[in-house]
Amino acid sequence: MRKTPYEKEWDALVRKETRYLKNNSEKQEFILNRKLEERVPDKLQEKLDLAFYKGFQIVFEKGTAVIEKTYSKEKKDHAHKVDIYALELSETRKNLRAFSRRSRLSNARNLAISLGEGVATGIPGIGLPDIPIFIGMILKSIYEIALSYGFSYDTDGERRFILSLIRTSLLKGRDLESENAAIDRLIKDGVPSKCGSEELSRAIRSASDTLSQELLYLKFLQGIPIAGVIGGLSDAVYLKKITDYASLKYYRRFLTEAQGSGD
Repeated sequence: MRKTPYEKEWDALVRKETRYLKNNSEKQEFILNRKLEERVPDKLQEKLDLAFYKGFQIVFEKGTAVIEKTYSKEKKDHAHKVDIYALELSETRKNLRAFSRRSRLSNARNLAISLGEGVATGIPGIGLPDIPIFIGMILKSIYEIALSYGFSYDTDGERRFILSLIRTSLLKGRDLESENAAIDRLIKDGVPSKCGSEELSRAIRSASDTLSQELLYLKFLQGIPIAGVIGGLSDAVYLKKITDYASLKYYRRFLTEAQGSGD
């Protein structure tokens, strides 16, 4: 039987996800991290954990309105409706891929901004104070991905989903496989809009701890003038890693809800 455009796109998505899991099957140990290990203050991890946790809380509570000033939500909603209308007129793979193209364009713009900010904060040696900016850029990028596929991002349930994407994108091996499977089940069952305050707080803690552990050495390096450029540029590297994964999962969610397909 000849496959529909939706089925073909689903197969292509599954291949991309399989490739992503394979490419992240093992955790890489960087030589720079080993060299910095003895120089990092004992209390830095604890400070970094708290900085990321507080950063997410602040951005969720007060930063969404600020983030939305950096793009036109109305224009993105309109563009999504136009893409939906075109898809309703003609269900082709080209029209299906229009949603992903918009997502990739916004990701590319945000990556360029992040590179510039990384250099700007790295030269003078700004480390921990850079964290709310970095979190804001992560959320801005994911918000724009969500809008590209027609999803909201301003309920606690959606925030928990976003936090799970951020955390899982940084995992490796069996941990990645397990959490990725959990996200796929959540997508299949439907992401709830509601989420208890304690549950959201745990999700913030989990995502912030994973980020801080991953970025410990680079944030330490970013606090050193000039040399901090390396740490600052890492923001863009990790932003790409997070948005690459988020894009896969939002497309899976879009195809699942549009066609009711998937395993």
